[in-house]
Formats: sequence, structure tokens, C-alpha cells
Amino acid sequence: MKKLPILFGVLFVALVLVMSSLFIVDERQKALVLQFGQIKSVKEDPGLAFKLPFIQDVVFYDDRILSLETPEIEVTPSDDRRLLVDAFARYRISDVVRFRQAVSTGGIALAEDRLQGILNAQVREVLGSDSVTSSTILSDDRSELMERIRDSARARALSLGVEVVDVRLKQTFLPDQNLDATFARMSAERAREAADERARGQEAAQRVRAQADRTVVELESDARRQAEITRGEADAEKNRIYAEAYGEDPEFFEFYRSLDAYRAGLKGENTTMVLSPDSEFFDYLKSDTGR
Repeated sequence: MKKLPILFGVLFVALVLVMSSLFIVDERQKALVLQFGQIKSVKEDPGLAFKLPFIQDVVFYDDRILSLETPEIEVTPSDDRRLLVDAFARYRISDVVRFRQAVSTGGIALAEDRLQGILNAQVREVLGSDSVTSSTILSDDRSELMERIRDSARARALSLGVEVVDVRLKQTFLPDQNLDATFARMSAERAREAADERARGQEAAQRVRAQADRTVVELESDARRQAEITRGEADAEKNRIYAEAYGEDPEFFEFYRSLDAYRAGLKGENTTMVLSPDSEFFDYLKSDTGR
């Protein structure tokens, strides 16, 4: 009976030792076994694992893809238009040994602080390069810029044991103090473009008016020329007819011409003519016998 308490004590100590030497690695985690702060083994496969009780400790790290948001930073592209940019990154711990060596007991908080510094530096470097303007950042080329930032940040984050999976620019906007100046510059540019368009329109209108005036002058000149030609031809034809008529019957021709003179000279109701009674003008009005 006296051995029973001793047996229970031994069993209890054995149970404590066994429980202290066992640990479970979740499928979403990686584990490091440490002995006096030194890394003894890495447990990356999920399941049950062992360690030396009381001497060794286990540190767990998340094996999933994690998110990191950066605060707004100011960048100055090559066109000197300052922009405020905030980004976020997706990353995972790819090498737990290097991660532990890089951050020691600082863990995720210290790693994200350093990773944030890397991201900010790469955002400024890429967006501030000579070939990048504010228009480039706001255009479809934005995706290419994000890839450049990701690749640069990935190369520098390897020293932390971290793999940068993706980098995205969430917002890109102007600082408040720059908005008024930007709006004024945009307004001035639009006013200049409008003035250029009006000037080009006036120039085109002037060309059209000048061409129209020239066409009018040419048409009128040609019409007058054609009219003069027609009038000359008509006069020539008239004179020819008169000449033929005179040759056929001179007396009838004189009679006809006198009628034309009467028609032209005796127009209206108040026609007054002062002529001598024996004027030849009235020869065909004096008697039936003529002169």
C-alpha cells in the first residue's frame, strides 16, 4: 500500500514529461524548435511532433498568405506633380529559419515594420524614376508599375525570409494644397486649347470667305464677259438685219426706223417736244403721201 502513492507520483511525472515533449503543428503553421534560443529543428509538416521537455521551446509562425497595408506616402514623379500613394502587399513567410534570424523575438510585428520600409522605398524609387509621370501612374501602365514594385520588393524581402506575393496601389491622389494649383493649371490649359481651336476656326473661316469672294468675283467677271459677248453678237446681228432690210427696201426701212423713234420719243402722257413745224421728225405724221 505504501508503494501506491509512489507509483501514482511516477505516473504523474511521466505524464507531465510526455505532455511537455509533444506538440501539434497545424496545417496553417510552421514551427521552430528552440533550445536556449538556438534553432534545433524545423517542423513544416502538419501533425504531432516531439521536443525535449523543459529544455526546448516551440515557436509557431503563420504559413498562410498575409496582408500588409502601408500608410500614405508622398511621391514625386518626373513631371514634378506630387502625389499621395498608399499601397498594400500580400506576403508569406517562406523561410522560417531566416525569418527567425532576421526578426528574433520581434515576430510578425517587427517583420511587417521592416517590410513596410522596403515597400515604401520601392514605391518611391519606381514611381519617382525618370520614365514615370503622374499620367503614367493614373493610366493602364499602372499594372506594370505595380509589377516592378513587387519584383524589387520581393528581391529585398528575401533577407527577411519573406516572399512578397503581390503589391497593389490602392489610391493615388493629389495633396490638398496642390489641388487648387492643379485645377488652375488644367483650366489654363483648357483655355489655351480653346483659344487655339478658335484661332484655327477663324483662320479656316477666313480662307473660306476669301475663296468665296474670289469665286464671286470670277463668276461675276465671267458673267459680264459672256454678257458683253452676247450683247456684241446681238448688236452685230441687229445691224446685219438692219443692213439687209435697208438693202431690200430703203423707204420701208426709213419708215420702220421712224416708228422706233416715235415709240422712244413719245412715251408717257406728259411728253413735250419742241421742234420746228418743218422738222423731218414728223414727216410720216403730216400726210398720207409721206414727206
